[in-house]
Amino acid sequence: MGIVEAVLIGIVQGLTEFLPISSTAHVRIVPALFGWADPGAAFTAVIQLGTLLAVLIFFWKDLARILVAWLRGLAGGAAAKEQDAKLGWGIFIGTLPIVVLGLMFKNRIENEWRSLQIIAWTLIGLGLLMALAEKVGARKRGMERVTVWDGLLIGFWQALALVPGASRSGSTITGGLFSGLDRSTAARFSFLLSVPSILAAAVLALKEHKDVLLGPERTPVLVATLAAFVSGYWAIGFLLKFLQRHSVYAFTVYRVALGLLLLGLLQSGRLSPMTGISDVPKTKKETARLERSPAAPGHPGRSHLLSS
Repeated sequence: MGIVEAVLIGIVQGLTEFLPISSTAHVRIVPALFGWADPGAAFTAVIQLGTLLAVLIFFWKDLARILVAWLRGLAGGAAAKEQDAKLGWGIFIGTLPIVVLGLMFKNRIENEWRSLQIIAWTLIGLGLLMALAEKVGARKRGMERVTVWDGLLIGFWQALALVPGASRSGSTITGGLFSGLDRSTAARFSFLLSVPSILAAAVLALKEHKDVLLGPERTPVLVATLAAFVSGYWAIGFLLKFLQRHSVYAFTVYRVALGLLLLGLLQSGRLSPMTGISDVPKTKKETARLERSPAAPGHPGRSHLLSS
């Protein structure tokens, strides 16, 4: 990967990680349109450390206060009933669904679910759900009324982000609106909830792919991570201000339009569902899995999509 490509992918990652339009979708679509190879789920997970740093800096006071209250609450007593302690438990419990389901479906997430066709339909589907949440949501509760139960429910919505095209912020904001949170609170809690899962995904990706990501791809990874941090920090501030005055309908329209455009490009043959996806596995475990798979080279059941 060249430096220019790394900078562009990093900027796209940072912007779309926090705007509810799906970072995975855009990091797949942009290289496909330019004829570049898909950077891969591992590369994307690692450069999310840039967006994680953006959240940590932007919300460091909130995160520090919540962490201290949560740790004090573990000892019991009145501290456990403080709102910040409840937010801490909400973030902790809300992270469990995406961690469990992410490990269960890891291979599919990193491979066949990165199909542009799946991404197109997910962009449209979650966009329509977001519009419905905007329409029916009460939007009457602020951060001072977020409960542990909200954390669990929104955590299951966050797990939808495992499907490329859904969007972590899009799914959690949608869940927050359905739960009756106001737009700004739904977005703020979405950012706070993202911290543990982004960190976990990045650490796991580095552990499994460190020979590549910290070897030949070290420079592009660092450049893309820095670009993701800068654009991500800007996107957080922009979205919080935007949602104070505007609905999420603009993002819904964008998601549906992009999904339909992508379906059109696929239907016309200008793109194929697995455009840019390399058949070369990145780990020994993936090699063994693919050799046993019907999609392995030379196997009579190999999909034509994987060979495109």
